[in-house]
Amino acid sequence: MRKFLSIFKFIILLAIVIGLPAYVYFEHYDFLEQFYTTEGVNLFLEKYKTASILVYIALQILQIVISIIPGQFIQFAGGYAYSFWLAYLLSIIGIACGSTIAFYLSRILGRDAMYLIFGEERISKFIEQLNSKRAFAVLFVLFLIPGLPKDLVTYAAGLSHIKLKPFLMLSLTARTPALMGTIAAGSMLYERSYVGLGILAAIAIALFIILFLKRDKLTSFFDRIYKKYM
Repeated sequence: MRKFLSIFKFIILLAIVIGLPAYVYFEHYDFLEQFYTTEGVNLFLEKYKTASILVYIALQILQIVISIIPGQFIQFAGGYAYSFWLAYLLSIIGIACGSTIAFYLSRILGRDAMYLIFGEERISKFIEQLNSKRAFAVLFVLFLIPGLPKDLVTYAAGLSHIKLKPFLMLSLTARTPALMGTIAAGSMLYERSYVGLGILAAIAIALFIILFLKRDKLTSFFDRIYKKYM
């Protein structure tokens, strides 16, 4: 029975993580290609205007679960297509749903399946960090700094001892600054506020460099905050 379940999990894994992205990439690349530019995403949302909110949330879910759609372009387009706060709300809903699916998908399919996809050494490093006493601080910093493999961390979290509720609270909170910045950039482009867009881009680049260089100190800082108040 255990062997049957292992084979069944493996088939599901291949279908969701490899089969679905491969099918979309090779059979519907024209469809996929439009999500690699802000203009393409906006045209897609305009095409399905009556259901664009649901489509936008679905895109946010997909970009986390199967990782073949870049989230930054979607969020930028959201700021362009909707008001700032509506785009933020829809993004948070989609990211929360996608993170929950990835979290439990990892937990259901198990460690061996995740090793197969991401590589044992690569994902084990994050699992070890999320099982440490500094787990919450590490998690917050990993999601705070743009450019780090957040989808991989989400799957690693599903294999760690951390529970879904604190994972979602910390990851969504840490994602918020970069998420708001991307959405604000889209809104500024829509309003043709190019000076504001340039200033925002400069601030974002400076913050990214500072956060990346000071990531170890940030982890220690949030670890002290957690120990003191939690």
